Amino acid sequence: MLTASRAVSKAGLDAVALKPAECDVRRALDIPLDIVAIDYEGHHQIPDAETLETLTAEKEVRLTTPVRADGFDPLGDDSLYEWLPDGIQQVLVAGHPAYLTDEEKGRPVAPRLGAARERAPDAWVGTEGIERIALAAGGTQYELLSRSTRRDVRALRAAGFDGEVALYAPTVLTDDEDEILDAVGAYISRRRPVARALPDGASTDSSAEGRAREVLVKAARDYALIGSVADVRRRIDELRDIGVDLFVGYPARGVDEFVQ
Repeated sequence: MLTASRAVSKAGLDAVALKPAECDVRRALDIPLDIVAIDYEGHHQIPDAETLETLTAEKEVRLTTPVRADGFDPLGDDSLYEWLPDGIQQVLVAGHPAYLTDEEKGRPVAPRLGAARERAPDAWVGTEGIERIALAAGGTQYELLSRSTRRDVRALRAAGFDGEVALYAPTVLTDDEDEILDAVGAYISRRRPVARALPDGASTDSSAEGRAREVLVKAARDYALIGSVADVRRRIDELRDIGVDLFVGYPARGVDEFVQ
């Protein structure tokens, strides 16, 4: 049987995405992937400088920085730019509304993204909700896996986009339906096509039944990397063949699944 860390390597992932509210991000040091992307979950959840410096000594570290948020606003309060340790690279995003104040949510994204890209030309650009703006800003396009990924990436390549495409996906290395739904059911249920298809009030975890379970299990393959290591590797290889360059897996069952 493969150990967890060997399984992650064989699955074909290039990077791990960690949420500092869920785990000690230093656990990335035990994951055999060269890149760690750290999600933004509010100022109080940003890892301290010592932790980031420890990680950058061994990994490529990409910190999500919302360009509308105080501290990361290149056209306003940019105090956290100076605080970032040397070697930290960025993932520029508009910012999830849940982690922004009303004032921050009202700030225009496009000029801030352009200014941030000038400061950090090697940054990835998160496309969620701002696809056209992100593409105009250039750089590595950081996409969420969805049912339109194949079509979207093919269209990008056909139109002549020759930059990198990085793909984020919740990852569950099992084909057990209950385990999959407990790990990603809630996440999947928030995708608009899935939310429309689900019966009102339906459970989204392993207790889901009938029509709800059918919808969720099918959608899990559209919005997450799930199944055996071999299954996930086949999916990644197929997507790589159509133009995706980097695969970033979020350990939806907990970081232990990626750690030996």
